Amino acid sequence: MTTQVLPKINSLGYWASLAFEKHFQKTLKHELEVLKDQDPEELHQMRIGMRRLRCATQGFGFVVTVPKATQDQKIGKIARCLGGLRDLDVLLEALENRYKPNLPTLEQVELDKPLQKLRKQRHHAFKKVQKILRHQSYLMFKQKFQEWLEQPIYKDISQVPILAVLPDLLLPQVSQLFLHPGWLVGVEEEDLETSDNNNFLLQKTNSKHQIVKINNDTSAINISDAEEESLHSLRKKVKGVRYQMSLFSEFYGLTYEAYLRDMKELQEYLGDIQDNAVLRKFLESIFQSDIDKVLPSLVRQLKQSREKALQKWQVLQRRYLNIQVRQNFRSELLRPLT
Repeated sequence: MTTQVLPKINSLGYWASLAFEKHFQKTLKHELEVLKDQDPEELHQMRIGMRRLRCATQGFGFVVTVPKATQDQKIGKIARCLGGLRDLDVLLEALENRYKPNLPTLEQVELDKPLQKLRKQRHHAFKKVQKILRHQSYLMFKQKFQEWLEQPIYKDISQVPILAVLPDLLLPQVSQLFLHPGWLVGVEEEDLETSDNNNFLLQKTNSKHQIVKINNDTSAINISDAEEESLHSLRKKVKGVRYQMSLFSEFYGLTYEAYLRDMKELQEYLGDIQDNAVLRKFLESIFQSDIDKVLPSLVRQLKQSREKALQKWQVLQRRYLNIQVRQNFRSELLRPLT
């Protein structure tokens, strides 16, 4: 059964509408600047808005009924188009501003070929973004979504108080995250057997939670292409948990915020590992040879960058393989503030 009766404040339906409104408006805010193509940050922010909007439609699909033109598949198509352009911007920025200035002159000259290729790919990718943002389907998406926000259609469960179901919204996402095989990349069996070591402590001080982090020394691990893919998949799960958790920060305290910061850092470090792998594969495809010989200084920089990202990832990996940390995380989600 569906209804257009506005749910009470702090009901499940109210928070679903709030999430849709927030992320839809964020997406529209950057649209014109994206089409001007003068500031890569505008594209980045629009992509984030679209991704979070998609996360909201997935997470609240059982609460509301949205028009076909605004459903998850439609949003996903637009987000992927924006993402393709953003990924090229990231590669260009890394090569031009991060790596090239520190290379010998000969390697800088060699790098001109892949940079030219990237710029050409970006030109085509931007044309696709222009096309999709001016297409009738995107205009229909905006129109139907705005109409829905003005007259939302809710399902019966929308009237349930948000505090009664917050754990049910969050725990399934976190459980899927904890069950992901990416956590085991580079982990030996004996490490798992000692994963309850206190490398992360949760204490109570004056009725407030205090986070105490103990970072063990880590050494870089060697991972295969398949393991890199597993970490990339894990990053997607982390991102979903982060987006979902960020919707409900005001219902929890400092401990919740600490876990949310961990999700942000996990997404960042795993993203750095993925970007590094994509960049190296791109260079190999351009030169059709061993880039260690063509760009030895750049290869050393890439290896150092990758090792740094892997070491940062390992700290959080060890923390979240800790049984007590996982139990504390789950317990925190069970206790929203009243």
